[in-house]
Amino acid sequence: MGVKLDKIFDSASNNNFFKNKSVLQTNYAPETIPHRDKEIEQIAAIMAPCLRGEKTSNLFVYGKTGTGKTLSIQYVKNELLKRAKSSDNKLKIKYLNCKLRKVADTEYRILAELIKKLGGEVPATGLPTDSVYNKFIDLVDKDKQLLVLVLDEVDQAVKKISDNFLYNLTRLNSELNKAQISIVGISNDLRFLDNLDPRVRSSLSEEEIVFSPYNALQLQDILRNRADNAFYKNAVTSGVIEKCAAFAARDHGDARRALDLLRVAGEIAERKGAKKIKLEHIDLANSKIERDKILDVVESEPKQFQLTLLSIMNLLDKNKKIFTGDVYRTYQELCKRTSTEILTQRRVSSIISEFDMLGLINAKNISRGTYGKTREIKSSIPKEIGQQAKSILKEALSL
Repeated sequence: MGVKLDKIFDSASNNNFFKNKSVLQTNYAPETIPHRDKEIEQIAAIMAPCLRGEKTSNLFVYGKTGTGKTLSIQYVKNELLKRAKSSDNKLKIKYLNCKLRKVADTEYRILAELIKKLGGEVPATGLPTDSVYNKFIDLVDKDKQLLVLVLDEVDQAVKKISDNFLYNLTRLNSELNKAQISIVGISNDLRFLDNLDPRVRSSLSEEEIVFSPYNALQLQDILRNRADNAFYKNAVTSGVIEKCAAFAARDHGDARRALDLLRVAGEIAERKGAKKIKLEHIDLANSKIERDKILDVVESEPKQFQLTLLSIMNLLDKNKKIFTGDVYRTYQELCKRTSTEILTQRRVSSIISEFDMLGLINAKNISRGTYGKTREIKSSIPKEIGQQAKSILKEALSL
C-alpha cells in the first residue's frame, strides 16, 4: 500500500498543468470582466450618487447562474469604496450571500449576520425579532452614513422565509434619523420578481438590470483569458476550450460551469498521468459535475423542497408512472411525520415546476379525461446517485 501511495503522491507533485488553479475557481475575482462593460457602467451610474452621500435607488440585478452578476456588483463595489476613501462621506457596502445555511434561513439570522458585519453582536437565537431590528437600527443610525446592503441569491432567502423581510428592510429608512439604507438584490431566478408581493416589488426594484447569458464565442474569450493564467504553456490541446464553451453555452451560457469544466478536466488529466488536457477529459469532467450539481441541489434546497422531492423519489421507487396528486398525498404524510407545515397543493405544484426547470425531474402535462389535467412525473436523477440523493434527503429531514 505504501508503494502505491508513494506513486500517487509523486504524480501529484509533478504537476504538468496548473500554474495557478485559483484562477478557475468560483471565488476568484478577475481584474477585468469580459463582455460586461455595458452592465458594469449601468450599475456604476445607478450607484454613483452614494459618493455624494445620497441614497441611491434600490437596484435589482437578475439573470441565470454564471452570467457575471455578482462579479460585476463586486467590481463596482470595490471601485466605489476606493473613491469613497478620499471623500468626507461615510459609505459602507456590506455583502451577504442568502444561500448560506445557518446565516440566511430566518429573518433573525439575516439581521444577526448584518449586525456582525457592522461590528455589532447579537446571540445566534433567543431574542424577539423586533429587538434584533432595533439593535440593527441603532447600529446603523449612530453615524451619518449611507449603508448599501448587497443581498446575493435573495430569492433563496424568500423561499426559506417570505418576502416580508425584504419589505421590512425597504421600510427601515423611515425609522432612521442620521443614516440611510439602499438595497441591491441579486437573483438567478428570472421570474422571482413576478412572485413578490406588489408592495415589495415596487419598493425593492426601483432599478432593474438583466444579465443575458453568454454565447459560445464570449465563453471562449473568458476561458482563454483564464486558461493563460491558470495553466502552463501547451497544457491544453486544441478544441478543449471550444468544447467547454459549447457545453456551457448549451447550459444557459453559464461561465461558472465552463470554468468548472476546465478545472475538473485538468484535475482528471493530472490524476490519469496524461501529458495534456484532451477532449475526453472534458466528457469525464462533464459527467462528474452533473452528478455533483444534482447532489448539491438536493442538499441545499429548503425543507419544503426536500419533502416534495423525497415524496417523488419514494413514489417512483414503487411506480413507473406518478402524477401530481400522488405526490401531494405522499408529501402530506411526510409533513405529518416531520411536524412540518403543510403547503397548499398549488404551492407544491409550483415546487414540482421548479424541479422540472432544474432538470431533477421531467413533468409532462397530460389530460385524464373527466378527471381533468395533471402532470406525469419521471425522475431525471441518474440511477447511480439516486440512493445517495435519498440518503441526503432523509438525513436532512431526520427521517
